[in-house]
Amino acid sequence: MSIPKLNTSRRKCLGALVAFPLMALSGRHASAGAYDDFFRAVKIDHVAVVKSLLARGLDPNLIEAERGETGLMLALREKSMGVFELLLNAPAIDLEVQAFNGNTALMFASYQGNLQAVKALIAKGAEVNKPGWTPLHYAASIGNNDIVQLLLEKSAYIDADSPNKTTPIMMAARGGHIMTVKLLLDEGADASLKNDAGMTAIDFAEKNEFKDIAEGLTYRLKKAGKL
Repeated sequence: MSIPKLNTSRRKCLGALVAFPLMALSGRHASAGAYDDFFRAVKIDHVAVVKSLLARGLDPNLIEAERGETGLMLALREKSMGVFELLLNAPAIDLEVQAFNGNTALMFASYQGNLQAVKALIAKGAEVNKPGWTPLHYAASIGNNDIVQLLLEKSAYIDADSPNKTTPIMMAARGGHIMTVKLLLDEGADASLKNDAGMTAIDFAEKNEFKDIAEGLTYRLKKAGKL
């Protein structure tokens, strides 16, 4: 991945960061300083600082206190793709670390519609399937068919159910993404499934006033003898 050019405001931030010497990684107070330096550098895509900290032994899987996100997740959130690439290739990186809400880096990338990052994470061995919410749920919820198709090609479970049994096709119907609903149907999704609230994909479409999706799902289910 290419490292994006920095705008003027970012250059000023970088100057301030470089001017402030990094603390050594030994000792409790020094570790706290390195921790702060790490996440500050991730946010502004300062590759050189992150690379220096990693070379001096900093754990690339550190999590920040607010959301429990790793540097890799934060890089995705802040679109710091230079740091993302660096951390992705760090020898000790753990792609399956979960934030406090259960999100993994691949889930972040899928929800953001970042196809390049999704491809890179999968190539490095990120797990496509997991209990609960999955990358496929997130890609379906935003209607990103490129990512949905890629995840399916990598054996994502098409009817994965969330903790309340909501499936990816329900998320696509809820968001009004008719082409994603069609893609999932064509790939074998079961639109007759119900979540814990007793709602099907049709119910999600009707509740959110996506009449075309509700009608299309009803037609397909009747044709398949499931309605």
